[in-house]
Amino acid sequence: MQNRQYRLGVADASMGYLYPPQLGIEKKSSHMLCNEISNTNKYLTLDFSPSKNTLSNTNYHPYITKIITSILLIFTFLSCTKNTEFYSRDDYNKVKKIDVHIHISTARDAFGEQAQKDNFKLLNIVVDLSKGTQFIEDEYTHRLDQKTRHPQDFEFATAFSIKNWDDPDWIVNTIAWLDKSFNEGAIGVKVWKNIGMVFRDKNGELVMIDDPKLDSIFNYIEKRGKTLIGHLGEPQSCWLPLDQMIVNNDIAYFKEHPQYHMYRHPEMPSYEEQIAARDRMLAKHPNLTFIGAHMGSLEHDVDELAKRLDRFPNMSVDLAARIGQVFYQTIEDREKVRDFFIKYQDRLLYATDMGDRGKQDVSELQKKMHDTWFLDWQFLVTDDWMTSGRVNEKFQGIKLPREVVDKIYTKNARKWLKMFSDEKE
Repeated sequence: MQNRQYRLGVADASMGYLYPPQLGIEKKSSHMLCNEISNTNKYLTLDFSPSKNTLSNTNYHPYITKIITSILLIFTFLSCTKNTEFYSRDDYNKVKKIDVHIHISTARDAFGEQAQKDNFKLLNIVVDLSKGTQFIEDEYTHRLDQKTRHPQDFEFATAFSIKNWDDPDWIVNTIAWLDKSFNEGAIGVKVWKNIGMVFRDKNGELVMIDDPKLDSIFNYIEKRGKTLIGHLGEPQSCWLPLDQMIVNNDIAYFKEHPQYHMYRHPEMPSYEEQIAARDRMLAKHPNLTFIGAHMGSLEHDVDELAKRLDRFPNMSVDLAARIGQVFYQTIEDREKVRDFFIKYQDRLLYATDMGDRGKQDVSELQKKMHDTWFLDWQFLVTDDWMTSGRVNEKFQGIKLPREVVDKIYTKNARKWLKMFSDEKE
């Protein structure tokens, strides 16, 4: 028989043993075969020469040999290709990931160490809790420290205090602080729900996010090419009684923080007013890169979120602390949720809102981190039936294509925040 070699490029993962011993081909599962080829970036080569194919020593006709082997090759290619469209639970530790919303306010390295084990890089964010300039500076110091000591694992975002809002020099001083932060490596700025829900000026008026006095700040952030991260308003359920809230983590949070439970404070702006103020701010600053933290406080309805993403092309959202609302919507209409994630795959960033203030037991902290990250991974990459303490019913994973998962976990963080811009993807 004439020597012939057939080459076939394949990728990753399949099932079962494809080649029986009679064919003289090394016994490997197609999963092993695909992985071997993928990992070495080589082609699968089968040689049909008599010296290398034991079928020549059998009663099989040589053409039958070629036909059988060709069929097996095609089956391997199709099964490998089909399975490489998606990740699995087993891929969790292999895939590089970024959590774009965490808070580390301690010098210890427990959080970062677990992140390395789970193959995560992190965006460590300062939050203005209306406690003044010194609080902001102290929080900032922790973020800068982590970035300085672990530059390959951390990026950080700063914040500014509005406590001195009525000071005539507030705008100048705030821009000076942001300038210092950017020069030291901050890649973004976070504004928090105290704007619109807590802080009042000297006249007793709530300061909303579309206040004209903030325009100079947002213009400067845009001028410096940085990203504004906005936790503005709260989940829609914040304006509902506890027994009408759709996810258990909201119930727990607003029980613990009644000052933010707007159902108890009817004198405060409505949910719709909070969202409208945010939308007016974005309309005034169409070129400002904006990430709506916590799914832009539109976590209850992917259709409503889609409307904002369509209206504001420079807006994206992170998933921090709102994946439970996604689970809930999946129970109601899984395909609608999945279609949303695929359609808006360039506008969604993975995030959790986890953190470390140095007080929690390290083993408990790290277990929570891993469990949270892995559950979210399972939901996004598989169609497993799952449970979570956030919701009361089983729900099914949305099994997103691999390219969508890569965007949510890493590529969008690089696009919207320019995270680790000096690294190759």
